[in-house]
Amino acid sequence: MKSTISYTSEVLRIEGGARLSGRVRVSGSKNATLPIIFATILTTQHCKIKDAPDLLDVENALELLRILGAEYQKEGNEILIDPSGVIKTSTPEDIVRKMRASILSMGPLLGRFRKARVSLPGGCSIGARPIDQHLKFFEKAGARVSVRGGFVNLEVNTKKPVEFTFDLITVTGTENALLYLASVEGQSTLKNVALEPEVMDLVHVLKKMGAEITLEGRELKIRGAEDLSGFNHRVIPDRIEAGTFLVAGSLSGYEIVIENVVSAHLKSVIEMLTQHGTHVSEEGMDSLRVTHNGSRKPLHIETSEYPGFPTDMQAQFCTMLSVTPGTSTVVENIFENRFQHISELNRMGANITIKGRKAFIRGVDQLWGATVNSTDLRASASLVLAGLIARGTTVVRDIYHLDRGYDKLEEKLKKLGAVIERLPEGQEI
Repeated sequence: MKSTISYTSEVLRIEGGARLSGRVRVSGSKNATLPIIFATILTTQHCKIKDAPDLLDVENALELLRILGAEYQKEGNEILIDPSGVIKTSTPEDIVRKMRASILSMGPLLGRFRKARVSLPGGCSIGARPIDQHLKFFEKAGARVSVRGGFVNLEVNTKKPVEFTFDLITVTGTENALLYLASVEGQSTLKNVALEPEVMDLVHVLKKMGAEITLEGRELKIRGAEDLSGFNHRVIPDRIEAGTFLVAGSLSGYEIVIENVVSAHLKSVIEMLTQHGTHVSEEGMDSLRVTHNGSRKPLHIETSEYPGFPTDMQAQFCTMLSVTPGTSTVVENIFENRFQHISELNRMGANITIKGRKAFIRGVDQLWGATVNSTDLRASASLVLAGLIARGTTVVRDIYHLDRGYDKLEEKLKKLGAVIERLPEGQEI
């Protein structure tokens, strides 16, 4: 089945000031779905992924599998993958450059075929995000590694257990190592690993496939198996989408109920919202109710690895703090180039200055509608949020970034009462 989603020249036009209220359901996690899709390379048996979001990155990952030889069927939010036909070990440059997560094909290709040739990744322009930790791991695991012509070439003769410590905490580095070691017999150890819920969801899948994995602190012990089985798995909810709707509820000031949420995954976000003056409460097993208490307080936020405050929520909080009285500070510790949304927010009347990795946000009474450009996935969400509260009309361009990570965001916002529509570029006036 071929991808039906492509990059488009479309914009979102938003009329600010609409009251948001009602219920909204969060989609499955993009950042959990992608490594799980690549995990299917490790087996020849059918795999079923439930609650997968309908996103560009997911379509690109499936298209990459198809090129490698797999077959898949997609019905709604359920994907059935038959990876038995995978025979190729080289990934095409055009797809990999669209989606950084395709670097996760390295581990399973090397694990199943003992060789892989993967184009250097692309994705959002939020920083260098080097893959040196990936390559250091593969070298320690006994692979021959070379980088030539924009491709990483990997080859291993005999797969052996390994003990490896990451120099720094890396989500995709941890995932790539797990995807390889799941097929390596004997016990391996990974230290200083990422603990994000999306990583743990991959661990859950690999255990279903037959790997034995235990976690203690930031140390994973993996006992792999040469013959891994297929799986049936429901992806965890997208905590960043949930967090984005929490901010939308705070900005709106009215009551929103967000369904399909794991509140434990949002602890740091909820703590910051509570300090800000937003009331978040649990409703049932998997829903959160968000309202605003009326007064807004400035915040000091520093992004960090899970369970700290997520870098993927930094831009959305910048929008919220731009209309919060007083001066807030946001320190970006994960990516060196993740304040590109600031200049666009300032176009809308925000008063934000940047010094190195720190943003100083002086709250203003009102944002004003403007035409703004998305620069990356989370920046685009922050601009949509800004448009919802701005006076007048906001046009958000380059929304293909948004489509990489948010499943039908404008449709969900419409159901909450937002006045928002998707239009071909040039027809927004």
